[in-house]
Amino acid sequence: MSQLEKGDVPLEEALQAFEKGVALSRSLQKTLQDAEQSLAKIVDEQGETNDFKPAG
Repeated sequence: MSQLEKGDVPLEEALQAFEKGVALSRSLQKTLQDAEQSLAKIVDEQGETNDFKPAG
């Protein structure tokens, strides 16, 4: 169990850790969205990249 979970961290340090976690989460979410957008493209017969549109 981490010190933060135990409550052994001063409030200021806990807030800094929380803010760092939020920033990391936002950064990773952006990275994931960029990766998803890259994977959602297909290359047609002429070598052009197009957005993937599932049939149906």
